[in-house]
Amino acid sequence: MSAVLLKVDGLKVAYGHIEAVKGIDLELHEGQITTLVGANGAGKSTTLLALSGLVKKAAGKVELQGQDLTSLPPHKIVAAGMVQVAEGRATLTTLSVRENLELGAYTRRDGRAQRLDDLDRIFTLFPVLKDRADGLAGNLSGGEQQMLAIGRALMAKPRVLLLDEPSMGLAPIIVQDIFRTLREINQNGLTIFLVEQNVRQALKIADRAYVIETGRIVLAGSGRELLGNPKVQDAYLGG
Repeated sequence: MSAVLLKVDGLKVAYGHIEAVKGIDLELHEGQITTLVGANGAGKSTTLLALSGLVKKAAGKVELQGQDLTSLPPHKIVAAGMVQVAEGRATLTTLSVRENLELGAYTRRDGRAQRLDDLDRIFTLFPVLKDRADGLAGNLSGGEQQMLAIGRALMAKPRVLLLDEPSMGLAPIIVQDIFRTLREINQNGLTIFLVEQNVRQALKIADRAYVIETGRIVLAGSGRELLGNPKVQDAYLGG
């Protein structure tokens, strides 16, 4: 089995008196896709925001390959190697596609040549972004903006890529393209943590999966195991 890259112990997040995440434990293994699935309001996005440092943790510990990230601010978490693609894509619409991608590399300290090489790799992964590189990001379709958001995150050279609902609001054929690309990125060695409401798609590509309900992990196993689990089928896959 591959080594544990990210370890989360006892993570709690509260909004005022409401505990949204109630002491969950997670492990991400190097080179795998791990998914966290559940209904709206179950705590999926809050979990990712806490890992990224964008919401405060009430308790718990987050370690990336032994490095304690628990109390680090978001930009230092990115620099440590954990990068999130936010729900809703959050592209900078008044900047060009190329400028959006270049901003993804803002924490890097390597040379321009390396960054240009990575930009070329993003354009190979998403040819439409190369075609639209000098146009405004705001003129892209929803699917193209999702590609741009993923490409921008990859420009940070993450060790762990966090994805929050990448299929949201996209046509089914575009969703298939996005998931196909995620598999390709993972096959090139990147560890992915996927939060996704499209449970069937998420479990199909996941090596490991967790089900969260009302802030607690209630099931864990391989993606294949949970895809065949009667409780998961009844609750999320229409039986």
